Amino acid sequence: GIKNVVVTAGYINPGPLADLLRVVEAIKVDLKAFNQNFYTEYVRGQLQPVLDTIKQIARSGCWLEIVYLVIPTLNDRPEEIREMCRWLKNETGPDFPLHFSRFHPMYLVKNLPPTPVSTLEKLREVALAEGLHYVYVGNVPGHPGENTFCPKCGKLIIERYGYIIRKKELSGNKCRYCGQVIAGVWS
Repeated sequence: GIKNVVVTAGYINPGPLADLLRVVEAIKVDLKAFNQNFYTEYVRGQLQPVLDTIKQIARSGCWLEIVYLVIPTLNDRPEEIREMCRWLKNETGPDFPLHFSRFHPMYLVKNLPPTPVSTLEKLREVALAEGLHYVYVGNVPGHPGENTFCPKCGKLIIERYGYIIRKKELSGNKCRYCGQVIAGVWS
């Protein structure tokens, strides 16, 4: 009866990932950027294995969420985000959550400012314009981008403040207003 959730940077070989997918209900992948140069310089790794992991998770039917920490000047170009969103929609469909999280300077990267909220809003708009249905602004408590809106009628169906759900306008897994099925794990 316990639901298992995995949080990963996406470096999992296909065989072990297939085994893992048999025993988990959801996986959150931290996608660091959508260019190899960032992965080489800052992650000291490769982007392609992460993309392969995302594809394998999506094809398995396991619930997938992507978190993208937006770091000023390093991975915040709208053109790169547009390309990423097109790839994600093509490979996973439009119904997985994509979270653009605000960077705060700490640990090894103290020389950059926090991500401007306006940048997160702009990137969210890019993702929505590319046809992704559930795009969120993270690390900005109280921001309207924390909420879930029905992709069909546009009404607010889940209102959040940080990790607190203030209002939920669902009937089972459907929008209470128009009956649209809302992607998610609801039980």
